[in-house]
Amino acid sequence: MQKITQHNLPNDFQLKSKLETDIGVVYFYGNIVVFEANEGVTLSYKTGFSVLLKGLTIVGTKPFVYISNRTNSYSIKPMDYKYLNKVPTLKCVGIVTYSEVGHSNAELESNFCKKPFRIFENLTEAVIWGKGFL
Repeated sequence: MQKITQHNLPNDFQLKSKLETDIGVVYFYGNIVVFEANEGVTLSYKTGFSVLLKGLTIVGTKPFVYISNRTNSYSIKPMDYKYLNKVPTLKCVGIVTYSEVGHSNAELESNFCKKPFRIFENLTEAVIWGKGFL
């Protein structure tokens, strides 16, 4: 069994499951889902749909929060937020970015997301914010 690595989050955020995929790693802190894409991938409905389905089977029918922890450089198709907008159990989207360019890209993406959307500079702030939507 593979050891589950977790982020340095407050004690009330316990890692329950980890899903490694060809496009990145998904961490499940209860109903807070943290995704870290692999370097150089392109995230889109086409590349991410199977990961979304696997994630939804882990989370179930309960409301959940999606946090993108952008530790690597990759591209995203912002028009594909229209698919996330249709997921009724998704309550909000948080983006953690560590650069000015990443922040600008996330601001652009916010125009395509109809869910509550916020940009952060660290993961702890993002998960605490997200917990407020559950």
